[in-house]
Amino acid sequence: MKNPFSRFFRARDKPGATDSVSSAPTFYFGSSAAGKSVTASTAIQMSTVYACVRVIAETIASLPLHVYQNQGEGSVKALDHPLYPILHDEPNSEMTSFVWRETMLSHLLLYGNSYCQILRSGRSRIVGLYPLLPDHMSVDRDSKGKLTYTYTTSDGKLAYLAPEDVLHIPGLGFDGVMGYSPIALEKNAIGLGIAAEEYGSTFFKNGARPSGILTHPNTVKDPKRLRESWNAAYGGSANSGKVAILEESMTFTPISIPNDAAQFLETRKFQVTEICRIFRVPPHMIGDLERATFSNIESQNISFAAHTIRPWLVRIEQAVNRALIPENEKGRFYAQFNIDGLMRGDYKSRMEGYAIARQNGWMSANDIRALENLNPISAEEGGNAFLVNGNMIPISLAGLGVLLGLAAQSEAEPAEEESAEKEGDENVEATDAGQPV
Repeated sequence: MKNPFSRFFRARDKPGATDSVSSAPTFYFGSSAAGKSVTASTAIQMSTVYACVRVIAETIASLPLHVYQNQGEGSVKALDHPLYPILHDEPNSEMTSFVWRETMLSHLLLYGNSYCQILRSGRSRIVGLYPLLPDHMSVDRDSKGKLTYTYTTSDGKLAYLAPEDVLHIPGLGFDGVMGYSPIALEKNAIGLGIAAEEYGSTFFKNGARPSGILTHPNTVKDPKRLRESWNAAYGGSANSGKVAILEESMTFTPISIPNDAAQFLETRKFQVTEICRIFRVPPHMIGDLERATFSNIESQNISFAAHTIRPWLVRIEQAVNRALIPENEKGRFYAQFNIDGLMRGDYKSRMEGYAIARQNGWMSANDIRALENLNPISAEEGGNAFLVNGNMIPISLAGLGVLLGLAAQSEAEPAEEESAEKEGDENVEATDAGQPV
């Protein structure tokens, strides 16, 4: 029977040569509604954008990236795997793992895509990972619908890379292949912030005073020279407060500005919040403590780890596993970030959590000491022992203690009777041995 919904819903066709990646909706850098050009280089010069990119990139870069081996009931670090030292220690001869991850995240946050060239040995073993500039990369499809990567080198030459030689981590996108730059998507909000910064700079360059009108009773023959001499003597914050000397009956009339136009600081504060909203960063993490309190900062930190950092980690982990783990090793080996340090919390909260885990028998003393980077306790001293609170036992064992007590009591009673009988017999023998009646 024919599906009645087949004329409404169709399966997605296999990508073909005509399905160019560049044909998808694209958001470009450029002029904003505020009239300011917004690019990755101009946006990063804003303190708020720089702080947001830095806090996300450095937070993720500080988390160790390990390769694990699945062993059925659990997993262990695959220290002998050739990919382990590359991801954990040194991805290439020029970078540490921290710098590599920080660079990749900076590209993702500014350009929406992160590219890395995969270098392999003759045996297809990965020997290096080198980041590539996103603005120099072009992604398209060949005649068979396969993705192709074209990179423009610093000297203008084109390098064609196969998909298996590129680690591509896309950000938020619509086609599942290319990500879009948050800077390009929200260039109007960032452009307004750039305009507010420039307005403030010009305002204070003028000595925090508005301009005015210099009036001369007669015709000025060279107004340009007069304007330049006035600005040189009294313009700028360095000349603020100087006494102006007017000649030839000239007068200066300052132009006042309305109070709402002078409140550009409020506009700047709003743009700080707006940009933090774009990157999903709590304002207190970039130094804005206006709405921060002692009680809500910890909850905001947890929310930052769960809703901001965690999605980026999953995105990177899955891209690494897809591109770097060989097909015959997928399912047995996988790369994963260690987020224990990110979720540690304060000292008091950690100790309370350890106490609960210890008393309920699902963490040993050595498990806790390992999380706190302390030396283990020997097994003879109970370092690997799992303890449980005596007040909590399985319901099936609730009457076991009573039964064992009754059994012990029943065994003890015959022993006491035998001991009493034996003692009586000894007294009779002693009497028969010559004691007076």
